[in-house]
Order: sequence, then C-alpha cells, then structure tokens
Amino acid sequence: MNTVYLVIALLAGAGMSVQAAVNSRLSSGLGDQPVVAALISFAVGSVCLAVIAGFLSDWHQVTNGLGQQPLWRWFGGAIGAGIVFTSVLLAQKLGVANTMFLFIVGQMITGMAIDHFGLIQMSVRPAHWWKFAGMGLMVCGLVLFTFGHRWFGE
Repeated sequence: MNTVYLVIALLAGAGMSVQAAVNSRLSSGLGDQPVVAALISFAVGSVCLAVIAGFLSDWHQVTNGLGQQPLWRWFGGAIGAGIVFTSVLLAQKLGVANTMFLFIVGQMITGMAIDHFGLIQMSVRPAHWWKFAGMGLMVCGLVLFTFGHRWFGE
C-alpha cells in the first residue's frame, strides 16, 4: 500500500473532524440551523470542486458518459449531504470525537461488507479473521470512548 495514500486518508479523516466542528459553529452562529449550515458547506464545497474540475477534467468524456449512468449512481451526493448534516447536528450533541468515532466504526463495518461481498460493483476483498478482530477492538474502543465516563468517572 502506498504510504502517500495512507497519509492522504489520515488527513481526510482529520478534515472530517475539523469540518464537523466548523460547520457546527456555523450552525450555532445562524441560530442553531444545521440544515442551513450543511447547505452552505455544500455550496462552498461545490464552488471549490467546480473550479478544480474546470481545470482537471476531460469534459468531453464527462458529457459522453453522463446520460449513461444508472439512477442509483446519482445518490452519492444525497448521501454526502446527509453525512454533512448529521455531522453538524451530532457534533454539538455528542461532541466531535464521539461523532467521528461512531462515523468511523459505521464506515468500517459498511466498508468491510462492501469489500467482502463486492457490493456496489466494487472489487471483492475478502474479510479475514484479523479484520474481524480489528473491528472487534474498534467496537470495544468505541464503547470505552463513549461510555467510559459512566464506569470510570470524568
């Protein structure tokens, strides 16, 4: 596995936490409006992506393939909007760290299923026992992280 990709993934994960905190503060500044904060986040992100895509994309290839995509492939944006809205909402209620930990465990469980079964037309990457063991450790960590204060005090 390329180390650069690992670093990019770690930075993206860090960015998710920062984004949740920034968007949560935006929501607070707008009278606790998480949907509006998520909308603004998506609008700013869309402008940034439009500028980058304008320089880096082969628009001829895009226009040729755009109408040939099955309907289900268009739902990624809606899922992304739901994730951003959920992070804005939950960061204030659960804290950024708890929200991100829950997101990560949900991502890992779903990612393992997608990889193992080749769902959503992805390549099959079998889930071996060590992946389940790692997931078990993450779930134990999630329980400690989220509920440890009840058992061990603040």
